[in-house]
Formats: sequence, structure tokens, C-alpha cells
Amino acid sequence: MSRRRSKVRNQKGFTLIEIIAVLVILGILAAVAIPRFMDLTSVASDKAAMQAVAEGKSRLSNQFARALLSGTATSVDALITYVNTTDPSLRNAGDYTLTFTKVTDTRINVRADGVGSVRGTNSSIWVKPQ
Repeated sequence: MSRRRSKVRNQKGFTLIEIIAVLVILGILAAVAIPRFMDLTSVASDKAAMQAVAEGKSRLSNQFARALLSGTATSVDALITYVNTTDPSLRNAGDYTLTFTKVTDTRINVRADGVGSVRGTNSSIWVKPQ
């Protein structure tokens, strides 16, 4: 019987100081990890917008090739008119809306903006092949 009591007396839990120390360490880790996580989400949104811009540039190149093969107008103005009026579905890139604006006679600015709760924006220049 005395042996059983000694086992009960020797069972110890965590002290209050140990629990507080663990909570302080977890708090410090959370304070460091949360801003880093928020930064990763904004970087991911910008990278997704960059992908949408690349898709828009690919669509312009595809349309330019089609126009070239069919013998229709291949000017920058004709491409922008086609994208904005003839086939506006080319401006929809999933969670992003693409905007095409003329920069020069050989360059088009492609910009992707997030739709709804999607954040992120990016832009790039498409250069007309010679």
C-alpha cells in the first residue's frame, strides 16, 4: 500500500512557470510567422497575376499569328480592336481581368487585375513580331 502512495506522490505535472514559458515561446513564434505568412500570400497573388499577364501575351501572339495566316490586318490597333470588341472573352483570364492598351505601333501593354476578392496586379509589354 505504501508503495502505491509513493507512486502517486512522485507523479508530477508541469509547473506554472513551465507553462508560461511555453506560451511565451509560442507567442514569439506566432508574432514572427504571421507577418511572414501575410507576405507570402501577397507574393503569391502577384505571381498569379504575372501568370495571367503571360497568358494575355500568349493570346495576343496567337491572334497575331491567326491574322497573319489569314491575311487580315496585323497592326497593333487591329489587335486591340479585336480583343476589345470582336472577342472580349480574351480579356477574361479566370480570376483576373486583362487590359490591353497601345503603347507604340509595335507594343501593347498587358495588365492583369484581380477580380472580386482576388488581389494582385501585374503588367508587361507585348512586342509585335517583325
